[in-house]
Amino acid sequence: MEIKSNRIDGANATIEATIPMDEVNAKLERIAKELTKTAKIDGFRKGKVPVSAVKKQYGEKLVQDAEAEALREVFDKGLAELNIANESLIGEPNISKFDKTEDKIEVAVKVAMRPEIDMGDYASMVSEFDKPVVTEEEVTVRITDLAQNQADLVDVEDDRPLAKDDSALFDFEGSVDGKLFDGGSSKDFSLVIGSGQFIPGFEDQMIGMTKGEEKIIKVTFPENYGGDLASKDAEFKVNLNAIQTKGEVVLDDALAKKMLQGEEDADLAKLQELVKTQIENEKLSKLYNDDMKPALLETFVSTFKFDLPEFVVEQEIDMALNKKAGDMSEDEIKELREDADKLNELRKTLRDDAEKSVRATFIIDNLAKAENVTVEEQEVMQTIYYEAMQMGQDPQKAFEQYKDAGYIPAIQMSMVEDKVLSGLLNSKIKEA
Repeated sequence: MEIKSNRIDGANATIEATIPMDEVNAKLERIAKELTKTAKIDGFRKGKVPVSAVKKQYGEKLVQDAEAEALREVFDKGLAELNIANESLIGEPNISKFDKTEDKIEVAVKVAMRPEIDMGDYASMVSEFDKPVVTEEEVTVRITDLAQNQADLVDVEDDRPLAKDDSALFDFEGSVDGKLFDGGSSKDFSLVIGSGQFIPGFEDQMIGMTKGEEKIIKVTFPENYGGDLASKDAEFKVNLNAIQTKGEVVLDDALAKKMLQGEEDADLAKLQELVKTQIENEKLSKLYNDDMKPALLETFVSTFKFDLPEFVVEQEIDMALNKKAGDMSEDEIKELREDADKLNELRKTLRDDAEKSVRATFIIDNLAKAENVTVEEQEVMQTIYYEAMQMGQDPQKAFEQYKDAGYIPAIQMSMVEDKVLSGLLNSKIKEA
């Protein structure tokens, strides 16, 4: 058996070999003899099956097993020549050539390795920055807004007109072509003016009404409105019973105790500190996600140069191509299928971004090891559960859908990236 191994670069290698058919046939004979001890073939006792009967029974399967064993031998010897450990490999070896003749098999195998990256003093590449500042006014506005959301509605005693953000308490009857329609009437209905809860134009026409006033409001139901009312003109007879607003908010210890139920020693100062921290974290999260994390990752990608496994880059190009195809017409897709040159040109335009994405993935993987950052599947599940509940979805069902679609590793990697970059940035925060 002749083997020629070639390390193309730090992440790719090829192993070429010529396997004499005599060696393949010798392996076939040995496998067949071993099978005579265990094979069950009608007309023969177990352990007494002749080789000829085994060959007749298993024929092509024996050939495949012998060839597979020869290929494994090529692969193992080639890796030994290249001094590549199995744990360094990425993905399955790609058999790019398998030419079989009567006297030999010529094979070529492409292998990919995890690239070695010299990260150097990567922490020094993260710049110091000031922690976002939160003003007393921002804290006061946030607490006031939170308190008003929980405040009880109180009647407006004076005769002022209804305004935006007021709550209107009113009776209404809706009709189309002079006939009342189902679900178009209510008594003492409460509506925040400007909330957009009613048909477009309804709330705007209520602005300026006074308590006790009756008014006919004319609107047109939207085209996408359900049932038989879509696009129809309607009239609503409205009687305004009361104008209500949120009760006055007083920022004091009593409010803090109400908002921090269950907290020991709750007072206004503690509430203000908690709200300040909340706003600070929100600002920091926005700063990280919109600016600093993408910029830091881009710095790492442009700084660290290393060879990339070609098949991983090709897979990334495939994904980008599939995504792009989703926005193409059937004629455009057909043209790409029929024109190999045009398809290759398109793949070339996607290569730079694909290489950046793959490079970023390996950098994050190395940083995660250096920073001892891990994300277990349990954490991924909790994240999916939380987001599903926020959207009113069944958490277990959402997780199973992500799992069945094969998205869990991608989500896990995204969470690792977030943890790694956040940790590096957190270490460089300066108190304002």
